[in-house]
Amino acid sequence: MEAAIEILDKDGEDALTFRALTAHLATGSGAIYWHVADKHELLAAATDHIIARVMTEAVKEPNPQDAIHTLAMGVFDAIDAHPWIGSQLSRDPWQDAVLRILEGVGGRVQALGVPKQDQFNTATALISFILGIAGQYAASARFVASNANRTEHLGAVAAKWEQLDPAEYPFVRQVAKILPGHDDREQFLAGINLILTGIERAR
Repeated sequence: MEAAIEILDKDGEDALTFRALTAHLATGSGAIYWHVADKHELLAAATDHIIARVMTEAVKEPNPQDAIHTLAMGVFDAIDAHPWIGSQLSRDPWQDAVLRILEGVGGRVQALGVPKQDQFNTATALISFILGIAGQYAASARFVASNANRTEHLGAVAAKWEQLDPAEYPFVRQVAKILPGHDDREQFLAGINLILTGIERAR
């Protein structure tokens, strides 16, 4: 798994082949096929390997809200550090890594005292936000890294927003001033806090 992750981080999904992995490990392909059947299974296993570490940190938090914060930010940072994870998590909603996240979030939702009939919808709402936004930010980070400095890139985007029709896009023009210097992690955590506040009020 560590060798596969190293290849993925350095050169991306296209570079991860069984030939590349056997060369990296100086072993035969039969040794790898003994553990995983194909590239899809290898990607899923590598993703689960990283997400399992995130869950280990989250379960150390005794307070359920703190645990959800740790879990959410752990997934966010994992996708930011390994952008290919975002693609893999969205590719198969039933893979082990997603189930780990569901169990981690769901257990903390139960601990928050959410009524049993509301627990599934509450947990999946949190997971949808975590995976959706974290993946979006990871994709944005890859795009910016390949084109320009983040602030410069977002500044160019903001400049285009400011040229939009004020009657049709009043809000977009308003937030254009905030866009270049905003903090992705801070924005992500704010979203998690909004959902947790909603959970508390509903409970």
